[in-house]
Amino acid sequence: MSTPLLASLLSDLSDDLHDTNFLWQVGTVLLCFFLAWYLAGLLRKSFSSSESASGMMRMGVESFHRVLFPSLSLIFILIAKGILGRWQHTHLLSLLFPIIGSLALIRFGFYVVRRTFVKEGKIGAFLTIFEKLFAGLVWLGVVLHFTGLWQELLTSLDEAILPIGHNKVSLLSILQALVSVAVTLIVALWASAALEARLMLLPTMHTSLKVVLSRFGRALLILLAILISLTIVGIDLTVLSVFGGALGVGLGFGLQKITSSYVSGFIILLDRSLSIGDMIAVDKFNGRVTQINTRYTVLKGLDGGESVIPNEMLVSNPVQNFSLSDSSVAMGTDITVAYQTDIEALLPLLAQSAADVTRVSKDTPPSAYLMRFGADGLELRVGFWISDPENGRSNVLSEVNRAIWKLLQERKIEVPFPQRVLTFINTPEKVSGQT
Repeated sequence: MSTPLLASLLSDLSDDLHDTNFLWQVGTVLLCFFLAWYLAGLLRKSFSSSESASGMMRMGVESFHRVLFPSLSLIFILIAKGILGRWQHTHLLSLLFPIIGSLALIRFGFYVVRRTFVKEGKIGAFLTIFEKLFAGLVWLGVVLHFTGLWQELLTSLDEAILPIGHNKVSLLSILQALVSVAVTLIVALWASAALEARLMLLPTMHTSLKVVLSRFGRALLILLAILISLTIVGIDLTVLSVFGGALGVGLGFGLQKITSSYVSGFIILLDRSLSIGDMIAVDKFNGRVTQINTRYTVLKGLDGGESVIPNEMLVSNPVQNFSLSDSSVAMGTDITVAYQTDIEALLPLLAQSAADVTRVSKDTPPSAYLMRFGADGLELRVGFWISDPENGRSNVLSEVNRAIWKLLQERKIEVPFPQRVLTFINTPEKVSGQT
């Protein structure tokens, strides 16, 4: 068995300790660390000034700063090793290179995973376990590298053959395929998350267009990642033509509703008929649009409940949008007063009572009308507008009714209740038949 790499490096490093030129190696390492620390601080300040102040962005800047220091240290050590190696030994730099490289790999893996999967700045328990497992595997690889067991492990995995159908595949090839697929997918998701974050920062682009571009970009990047990973593994992409035809038939017959919802989602986002924040009513559902996804849209009702609406329903059914071009909504309340009431004096007072309510629009003043001569009295209607229907309509209607009732009581205006006169007509008794 060959001498472990770590033992060889330590032996060479022990010989360098007796050489005065060893101080050049120590000084070079310290200089590399200082330059990496200083340059990482400058880049961190530039990122912090340009990024948004949200929790997710702050976490991204902090994570990227942790990547910068070991990455820059690795680059400076590599450059210094090439320069200093012309005049003397660089065993200290050779020993530090895989250690700093593994730390940079771990930090970069954490950064990519957090920017891809972390939502609202909160790291879940599963992600924490995954990060610890990833760090453990990287450090295990470093240990195997130093002990000289890495090459023996690769040889053993390559010799382990698994029969798959009529073919035989080594365990090393299977692990390489799994790693390549996982890495390309994570990189694709990371790139799509970065694209979505950049699109959301554009102030001039419509919200729906931002969402559709981010969704389309994510789907395209994932498709490219799958194709690239299959190519790396060595799978001929032409064999997917049969599968693609079968998938098309399946989508046409078995997945009609799902496919229709996905297509409808892109239609909604492209034609801008709905936007996040709109107040809509469709079928028996109503509320504020909080999410527009490629398959479904989420409505948050005024009672706090959330409804998941398939996008197909929003395209095929009539949708009442209270915020499409103007968020103002007309409302009204009906009252009945006695016939002896002075209508000319009452109507302006009713309009003023509604106007005194806080949420009633002042741009379009309320109005009061005499609608009809009813069976029990004069039927009146008070109409008004509100500009914030997302805050509820029943509450503002109640406030207007209370204000009108207070006015009627102060003016001692009679609100008649229904009255009906029943007339009994006496009919002559029937003459009984003679016996």
